[in-house]
Amino acid sequence: MAKKIVIASGKGGVGKSTVAAGLSRAFENEGKKVLAIDFDIGLRSLDLLFGVREQVVKNWGDVLLENCEKDHAIIHVGNIDFISAPLNFSEEFTSEKVKEMVEKYESDYDIILFDAPAGISAGFVLACAGANSAIVVSTPDDVCVRSVEITAQKIVSLGINDIRLVINRFIKKLSAKRKFLNVDEVIDSTFVQLIGVIPYDAKIGFSSMQSSSFNLKASSQKSFGRIAKRILGENVPLKI
Repeated sequence: MAKKIVIASGKGGVGKSTVAAGLSRAFENEGKKVLAIDFDIGLRSLDLLFGVREQVVKNWGDVLLENCEKDHAIIHVGNIDFISAPLNFSEEFTSEKVKEMVEKYESDYDIILFDAPAGISAGFVLACAGANSAIVVSTPDDVCVRSVEITAQKIVSLGINDIRLVINRFIKKLSAKRKFLNVDEVIDSTFVQLIGVIPYDAKIGFSSMQSSSFNLKASSQKSFGRIAKRILGENVPLKI
């Protein structure tokens, strides 16, 4: 049975999709069969992060509406399989249909990641429908932390109780100078158990998640590796 994880955030611009792509690469490095699905309808970005924009023809909407076979929507990104989001929302996209669609894939994978849109819109609800656990991504600032608390509460209301927190773009020196919240303050404000901290890295961008350039030796990308190991049940010390 695949681990099915929705990656969510309260507000946009916190690096949620980068976290989804980075974890996909980290799970791939652990030898896991990974399916990453972009649920940001109309504003998809995982195809850009993976460097496969020109290859996108079908999307999960086509699979859900039975306009194509399930394998026809898949794009191979190294050893990761990727499915893009539709460009437009349809009233025919329902949580029940998403669950049925995911069931078609889950026996083929160890990990399925759902990159949810920011906020708690209809697309967010659809992304949660296929998952049995969640990661909420926050940067260490008051506005983002408040939105993550609300997002986590919404995830629980949708029936997912296994929720973990990733603090992204953390700068230790600025936290020590009280320019940003520290790790404990973020945890206490979101009421979500921490699973990892990713340091700020200006080099993380669209090209860094493509198979030819992803480097798990970089400090920020080592963080993805540690988070993936924890999700897989390993006892990995927290490094900040």
